[in-house]
Amino acid sequence: MLWVPDWPVAAAVAEGLADPQVPVAVHDGRGVVVASAPARAAGVRRGMRRRSAQQLCPELVLLGVDPVRDARAFEPLVQAVETVVADVLVVRPGMVVFLARGPVRHVGSEDALAELLVGTVATETGAECQVGIGDGLLTAMLAARAGVLVPAGPGATTTFLAGQDVAALTLAASTRQAGVETAELVDLLRRLGLRTLGAFARLETGDVAARLGTRGLAAHSLARGLDMRPPVARRPEDDVVAATELDPPAERADVAAFAARALAEQLSERMLRRGVVCARLQVTARTEDGNELARTWSIDGAPTAAELTDRVRWQLEGWLSGRSGRPPSAPLTHLELTAQEVGPAGAVQDGLWGHSRRGQVQAERAALRVQGLLGAEGVLVPVLQGGRNPRAAARLVAWGDEPAPLRRTDAPWPGRVPPPWPATVPTEPLPILLLDAAGATVRVDARGTASAAPARVVVPAPEPLPGAAERPAAPAPVDPGEYPLLAWAGPWPATERWWAAEASRRAYVQVVPDGAPALLLAVERGAWRVEGVYD
Repeated sequence: MLWVPDWPVAAAVAEGLADPQVPVAVHDGRGVVVASAPARAAGVRRGMRRRSAQQLCPELVLLGVDPVRDARAFEPLVQAVETVVADVLVVRPGMVVFLARGPVRHVGSEDALAELLVGTVATETGAECQVGIGDGLLTAMLAARAGVLVPAGPGATTTFLAGQDVAALTLAASTRQAGVETAELVDLLRRLGLRTLGAFARLETGDVAARLGTRGLAAHSLARGLDMRPPVARRPEDDVVAATELDPPAERADVAAFAARALAEQLSERMLRRGVVCARLQVTARTEDGNELARTWSIDGAPTAAELTDRVRWQLEGWLSGRSGRPPSAPLTHLELTAQEVGPAGAVQDGLWGHSRRGQVQAERAALRVQGLLGAEGVLVPVLQGGRNPRAAARLVAWGDEPAPLRRTDAPWPGRVPPPWPATVPTEPLPILLLDAAGATVRVDARGTASAAPARVVVPAPEPLPGAAERPAAPAPVDPGEYPLLAWAGPWPATERWWAAEASRRAYVQVVPDGAPALLLAVERGAWRVEGVYD
């Protein structure tokens, strides 16, 4: 990771808007976003109101936030880094990330690579930067901010991250929405007493998923020294591409940005229609004389059309402003956006015994196609989790999402239905009648006592659905009819969330009908239903 401290200030200085020797601060209308070293020495801090900052430092130069300026001024620095390493990924203006293994083998050591990068950037752009190397995205970010090289290995990474403040999680957010959600997560963790990454990393993954959701799981992976997106050996989903011809050719940034806006909206619509998101956005431009410019941006989460437009506009500003060390040799005639590393990832690593079978690969591709037609929630995968009954012990997650349980399976779960549990659980509970010897419905009182011994069950015929004549009906787990009971057990009362308005009060009974499979029945508000069918 290569990081330039206080980049918005450095970008303003590079464009001649401020003197590097005087205190400078960049604000967004609500407060200070970045302050230069002289301004910090005078007491100016991030988040401070403008009047408070000017009161502490009367000679302070205040500049407004300008993402276009930041990206435009950052382009020459990225080109300088590309003279040393290949495949540079821009996280945001002021920060780039790249794989260190290849360059390290070329120059001899990690220390030599860091010195070469710092010297190259200083010589070609005049900017002062810091380089950090570590296993994982967050580790590399923190290492760059500290200017250290974290040794390879999980032990060294865990030790380095353990004492860091949980606020460091906000560094990995590359979009405005991700930053807001991560800041809310950090505030919640502090109120829970988890003030360091080590304390957060020690939590069970299931507990994090149950309490903090998807954003919490991603942050938990970073705190453990992992990446939010694990590396994959292949990518069955093709890249999403949107391209357009610029006629007449674009010589000014505002003209190209107008076309880029429509192109970004088109790309966002295509990804939405396929139910995928991307991790990298490649911007490619072609000039009249055949030259080609390309840059790749890192994307966090599901980017909106406006966020895609911002990144494309920033890149075009960097190319067409004239400040780039490698500006276009002619007007732009072609603009192309490519969404790379699209997800839900459906791609899996090879199994223990070799490559995935052909049928498995075809099934994955089919699931992704269906998901593209129906949306991300159109294809669901079951995940086992803790619960007191078979229906609560299964969770459905979208294909490609992390199959993490919301509730721990190793918790005691007092009051759970006794084993064995049924192998088949209907999507919707099926109505059934549980009768005693006199033909009356068996009832269970508040103490969990049955009104009489069950004698038989009656399975009513399913009601026809609209349009059922045009399509075959799904097979019922139990054929309609009346069945005498050979054995039964229960009832077992279960009351969940008794303190809430949506409290669930029910009782379970296991029955073995003569001529039908064994059933798990549940009664709630006097109505009996089939909760499961035993093999």
